Amino acid sequence: MSLILLSGIEKRFGEFWAIKQLNLDVREGELMTFLGPSGCGKTTTLRMIAGLEMPTAGRIELAGRVLNDAGAGIALAPEQRGMGMVFQSYAVWPHMTVARNIDYPLRIRKVGRDERADRLARVLSLVHLEGQENKYPHQLSGGQQQRVALARGLIMQPKVLLLDEPLSNLDAKLRRTMRREIREIQRALGITMLYVTHDREEAEEISDRMAVLFAGRLAQLAPPLEVRTRPVDEEVRAFFAD
Repeated sequence: MSLILLSGIEKRFGEFWAIKQLNLDVREGELMTFLGPSGCGKTTTLRMIAGLEMPTAGRIELAGRVLNDAGAGIALAPEQRGMGMVFQSYAVWPHMTVARNIDYPLRIRKVGRDERADRLARVLSLVHLEGQENKYPHQLSGGQQQRVALARGLIMQPKVLLLDEPLSNLDAKLRRTMRREIREIQRALGITMLYVTHDREEAEEISDRMAVLFAGRLAQLAPPLEVRTRPVDEEVRAFFAD
């Protein structure tokens, strides 16, 4: 069952077309990666779904609800979309403890103390940060800071979690560990995840389906094995042969 639908999405920055006629469906409960070289439009697509960028043309729907319709002038704000987001840069606040960083979205929405404590305990367990809640970011490793960002994205219990190159600042060994953990969390919660990466090995390991993008167009949308063994064109074949 499709949860997210992108229909005829286009995005232009001045004379540059970042995305051209993108049609895409994301199934409920799947982990889809947006994969491709730098500048192909994968982060722009994620940001349009999040509401951080507005499409020049086209329509975005979530569970039948219109988030964007460029022709009709509809554009819901990010906080109205029921999505969480994890950024490449972690975006943790240095003056806040782990607990305060993670439960910040609940506090600004005036969620009660008992519910905040319950949700915080659950996400700390999910990301293996039990016992770290009173530490500050400078006392954490890069991997632990990324776990804080992941927990903050999950604490609002979003329908969709968006991850933009979340592991690119980590070393290779830690990236492998973290991507396995992200996949385990996704399966345990049954949450829909959209994950931007330029790392083919990472995409192949964690994806249910990969959306392979080149120069703003969707080249292929399929499970990892199908993309690798049955590429739709020479461009996809060459990308996986490098």
